[in-house]
Amino acid sequence: MTIEHYLSGKGTRDRLAALPPAVLLAPLSGVTDLHLRRIARRLGATAVVSEMVAAEDLVRGDAESRLRAEGEGVLPHVVQLAGCDPHWMAEGARLAEANGADAIDVNMGCPAKTVTGGQAGSALMRDLDHAERLLAAVRGAVRVPVTVKMRLGWDHASLNAPDLARRAERLGYAAVTVHGRTRQQFYTGRADWAAIRAVAGAVAIPVVANGDIASLDEARACLSASGAAAVMIGRAAVGRPWLVGAVAAGLAGRPAPALPPGERAALAAEHYEGLLALYGARMGVRHARKHLAAYADHGGGLDAGERRALVTTTEPAEALRLLGRAFSPAALAA
Repeated sequence: MTIEHYLSGKGTRDRLAALPPAVLLAPLSGVTDLHLRRIARRLGATAVVSEMVAAEDLVRGDAESRLRAEGEGVLPHVVQLAGCDPHWMAEGARLAEANGADAIDVNMGCPAKTVTGGQAGSALMRDLDHAERLLAAVRGAVRVPVTVKMRLGWDHASLNAPDLARRAERLGYAAVTVHGRTRQQFYTGRADWAAIRAVAGAVAIPVVANGDIASLDEARACLSASGAAAVMIGRAAVGRPWLVGAVAAGLAGRPAPALPPGERAALAAEHYEGLLALYGARMGVRHARKHLAAYADHGGGLDAGERRALVTTTEPAEALRLLGRAFSPAALAA
């Protein structure tokens, strides 16, 4: 499935069946920053989605929310909005569209207590009538395509994702993404890809399956079990922004581009320096720590002391030196 078809909403799953499945980078709060998205898209991800942006904060001019919604150099630029008030969600969508968003994604899947406690994210699945009002407000506010990301339901007693997906389809949503867990599961256990099949069977618009996809084989297994038209990769891409493009290439029958250790180190350095430029040195160092830890783990060239030094240093030159060593063939061979 091409990104043009995914965003246009003009193609049904049946019409898209002959096309290679899309592979998208999932929205991860505090993780899928502008530079990670740029790298993943450049390396072949079908599309990338911004980290979750609180719609009301965005409209009120919160500086960090504006940075989260930034999309310069990313095409198509997809902004995910979160909130529980139809007014603020609509206003946030209008602002995102005015600032260049090519599509809006509505968050109805985040399980974090700080989000669900405010009746946003997956808490919206507890009241589908209210969720539908919110979906309608966003759809009516913008001309660009709109999608929604959800979970299977709030808990196993209320697996209502098919109903929510049907409501979104009736409102003109272009696609739905389903994470194969309930909110009450958070990230425990394994994602239930087969349970997503009920959503895929309920609507004609494309369904994107999400949860526990970390390899080409898992992407193929997920597509087979779920009946989805596309997959979305989240946590597995942290420290490996090349993974989404590699899976996309594999599903299209192409070999994934070879990335020697030096090129991976250069990508990690690009990401780190981009965070410092985006947020400033002090905040950029803080935002970078989770990424540095993941690069160290996937690079494999650092001992425990060096890894600790990498994630705690406030000196960019030292961080870059250690990133180079993390992916160094000599260090890996030692």
